[in-house]
Amino acid sequence: MDTFTNSLWHWFKGTDKDDRQADGRFSASIELEKKIGEQIYNALQGSVVEEVLRKIKTTNTDAYWRSAMEGHSLKVEEDLLKDFYDLCHEVCGKLDFKEKVDFYITGDSTVNAFSVAAENEEEPHIVNINSALFGLMTQDELRFVVGHELGHLINRDTALARLINFVFPPNSDVPVTLQYKIRLHEQLAELVADRYGYLAVENLDACVTAFFKMASGLDLMKMNVSIEALIADNNRRLDYFLKDKGMSRASHPVNPIRVQALNLFATAKDKEELDNGMKELISILLKVGDSDLDEHTARFIASAGLLVASTDEDINKEEYDKIIQSLAALKIFPKEFLDEIIKGDVAEIFNESVQKMLEINPGLKEGMLQYMIQIVLSDKIIAKEEVELIYQFGNSIGLSDMEVATAIAESIQQCYVPSLDAIC
Repeated sequence: MDTFTNSLWHWFKGTDKDDRQADGRFSASIELEKKIGEQIYNALQGSVVEEVLRKIKTTNTDAYWRSAMEGHSLKVEEDLLKDFYDLCHEVCGKLDFKEKVDFYITGDSTVNAFSVAAENEEEPHIVNINSALFGLMTQDELRFVVGHELGHLINRDTALARLINFVFPPNSDVPVTLQYKIRLHEQLAELVADRYGYLAVENLDACVTAFFKMASGLDLMKMNVSIEALIADNNRRLDYFLKDKGMSRASHPVNPIRVQALNLFATAKDKEELDNGMKELISILLKVGDSDLDEHTARFIASAGLLVASTDEDINKEEYDKIIQSLAALKIFPKEFLDEIIKGDVAEIFNESVQKMLEINPGLKEGMLQYMIQIVLSDKIIAKEEVELIYQFGNSIGLSDMEVATAIAESIQQCYVPSLDAIC
């Protein structure tokens, strides 16, 4: 675990009051998921935008989904599908979810389920189960699936997703840092929903087999697959991700992470054991780059930016923002990463990162030089001390004064904008 990940550990921990619920079970919440959700909401000015949307009523999602479900799916009514109706409401009771929910079954061979939160408080939420699940799942496995979907409603995931989709409609350019945080939040929200699924059934074996049935579409009993074999297979695949070879880039975490996260939630003796296990799993979700070069590059961007920006005076906002923007392509939490670099020996980190990057790819020289020049130009002041540092760096990696000067000249022509303070 690197220093940066350790610095985020305070986000992974819940407060003491969240350790256990009244019935002695762990709370389903994950502190990091709540923190990132708040960050995204605040970044998108959620309270303001939501109030605007309430006034103009731009969408009618409730009517759309209600029409789709009522027109093409089978509603789970007590007098029509009593057994499954009872199961669904039993799960609602187990999770103490008292809001109105309509359950539907859709004829679909896809092994899947989904939930839709109502926009209007007077309307029921929707939970849909595809018909393919009924040919595969036991009653306990169905309880897990229903509990998982109710978990999304309890956790209010849909409200944040609606805000994101409004501010950034399809095909919009979402800032890179926000893209990474949205993805991480989606993944953590799935782990929270999985916990609700477990709390609905409290049968870990049923949760595990449900995961594998959803992944494979196979009836495991007919295939004579044991739970022990499934767990052993999951551990082998999880090891691949823990050894920095695999990444989880989809909106849902990969199944090895989900299974182990649920295993920890169900079997941990105390909060410390649960937190330590989750810390390791979440470290996989925090990965953006998949090579040593990515980490060396991030350390170079941070340290080189700090060295250049602090040459003439204190680092100003434009220089700081440029460093953060550059780090955003490699780190989900660029500010926290930069803070960790500041705490260390910046010059040593810079020299080490330069050496490692050029060992991996000597062709990176010009790009590294260009980045440092961009930091110089970012505050619209080209200080003599900064230019001297650029020459020193260029010479240290084998570039001549002519090559460095040419790079500086081209950057000035391409992107330099004088400060208004200098001409007003």
